[in-house]
Amino acid sequence: QVQLVESGGGVVPPGGSLRLSCAASGRAFSRFVMAWFRQAPGKEREFVAFTRSSGTTNYEDSVKGRFTVSRDNAKNTMDLQMNNLKPEDTAVFFCAAAEGVFYSTDYYRRGDSYPYWGQGTQVTVSS
Repeated sequence: QVQLVESGGGVVPPGGSLRLSCAASGRAFSRFVMAWFRQAPGKEREFVAFTRSSGTTNYEDSVKGRFTVSRDNAKNTMDLQMNNLKPEDTAVFFCAAAEGVFYSTDYYRRGDSYPYWGQGTQVTVSS
């Protein structure tokens, strides 16, 4: 089993920044692909970014250039630095983990590829 705990959410004005963190415990963190997803009120969950154990990253188009995902395999943590936040970024952000056994980028952009999830942290962008 893998346990995931997110932190760092809050309320920021448009153009502001937040840094989310995900702490993992349980099985070997370095083997996992780690991802961030988000779900806005009344909308379906959507992919935000993932990072492979090597540090390779992939982003949803609307966050490219504004969000940066990173991981520290020694500390079993993954972060999401979010800059230039927009009201449409308001959502609950979830950390997710999956074994890194597939090469496919599309596979790890799908929520149903991840068996392990955190409880989520609320991000609200509002003036």
